[in-house]
Amino acid sequence: MDFLNTHLLSLILFLPTISALVIFFLPSGETKLLRWFAFSASLIPFVLTLVLWSRFDPNKTGFQFQEQYMWYEAIHSTLHLGVDGISLTMVLLTTLLTPLAILASFSVTDRVKPYMMLFLFLEMGMLGVFMALDLLIFFVFWEIGLVPMYFLINQWGSANKDYASLKFMIYTMGGSLGLLLAVQMLGVLFGTYDLVTLYERWNALDSGSILFGMPVHTVKTIAFWAFTIAFAIKVPVWPFHTWLPDAHTEAPTAGSMLLAGVLLKLGAYGFLRLVLPFYPVEARMFAGALAFLAVAAIVFGAFAAYGQTDFKRLVAYSSINHMGFVVLGIAAAAAAAGTSDAHIAMNGAVLQMFNHGLSAAGMFFLVGVIYERTHTRNLEEFGGLFPLVPVYGGILIFMSMASLGLPGLNGFVSEFLVVRGAYPVLTVYTAISMLGLLFTGAYILKGIMKVLHGPMNEHWAHGEHKLTEINTREIFVVVPLMALILVIGIWPAWILEVINKAVVALF
Repeated sequence: MDFLNTHLLSLILFLPTISALVIFFLPSGETKLLRWFAFSASLIPFVLTLVLWSRFDPNKTGFQFQEQYMWYEAIHSTLHLGVDGISLTMVLLTTLLTPLAILASFSVTDRVKPYMMLFLFLEMGMLGVFMALDLLIFFVFWEIGLVPMYFLINQWGSANKDYASLKFMIYTMGGSLGLLLAVQMLGVLFGTYDLVTLYERWNALDSGSILFGMPVHTVKTIAFWAFTIAFAIKVPVWPFHTWLPDAHTEAPTAGSMLLAGVLLKLGAYGFLRLVLPFYPVEARMFAGALAFLAVAAIVFGAFAAYGQTDFKRLVAYSSINHMGFVVLGIAAAAAAAGTSDAHIAMNGAVLQMFNHGLSAAGMFFLVGVIYERTHTRNLEEFGGLFPLVPVYGGILIFMSMASLGLPGLNGFVSEFLVVRGAYPVLTVYTAISMLGLLFTGAYILKGIMKVLHGPMNEHWAHGEHKLTEINTREIFVVVPLMALILVIGIWPAWILEVINKAVVALF
């Protein structure tokens, strides 16, 4: 039991990789064995995360379950892991969505072994970012997550996969270059990459001192923008968003589930873990600019989603719209750090990250379900399908309403908190973002109408093209998401309590 307590985080982090290496030695032809092994192996980190959640004490400040191992002695970098309330919710989201994405992939028949291995490597990369308390380790895991997703899009994507995967790689790598330089600068300056130490020493620098021949505030401003641009591309915030619709549209269904469900959260998490604690003055100074970009993402994301005829692109643009609310909450917290408004906005932002992970993964999965049966994502080719697939239709409406932010479901709670926290601080920006919220209703209803309502497209009613109902395995993928969406919508206190204590301690 002591071993479990001391090594809980490293077990959750490295078990997916160990499982992937075991899969490497399994016979390639045994697709059933490969699928079930990958699924079972991905459930273990989830169970361990539930243990972690049950043992986590939200009333303690600082990081819990810390582990530290020497990694690169010459530059004083250690594998330092730990979680607080913010990272714990993200770890839970990652370990929940990975087994569901693997279960959703059971219909994949092409090169099953490398496909399953890539998913498990991807899980390790994402978990590492949320657990890392060392800047260099943070950066290493940040980059590790890119590689499996690149190959998943490039090898198992649809027609335009080469373009989409390369664009995804170039955008994210380009943004990470400034981040790497800023991370190295901090390491050189203080002789350590340890986050807890850097928080104190970086903010304790005398404002009159000179660094690298420049005043401290100039160096901090440059580093602030290096961090901000890297994370803004990952969120993605307008105008850095153009890689996202392409990557989503071309990615396999399960790839889209994790891309929207977790990978976008890495950018927002970077803002929370690094930008706000390291650069409180600069964040306050540029909060207006950040809010402007967030509102642009909310409004333009909603308009763009409404204009789509491809079902998957519609859901992809909706992610830009929803993640805009996360960034708006972060901007409000930066502008009014330490106030109750900032805490409310920040609670909303973190909860929105979790909530969007559930509803976006569900939506992308449901698009994948209908695409597998019809081999088209064109909304104009559907129509009136509700009588043919009533169970699928009901689930789609439920998930769409969660995405819309219907009161009683999870999206409402988080978006309400963001708006309530941001309105007194960034009144004009928040008021404009309501326009995006209005159009959220428009594009969600457009999607439901084009697929389920109106005159039935007879093409899907008879013969070889007859549309079949969602099957049991697919229902098992979506039911846990629906249950959590409902629970958080009715009783958000269980997760908000964990988030709130961490937010108040940090800001």
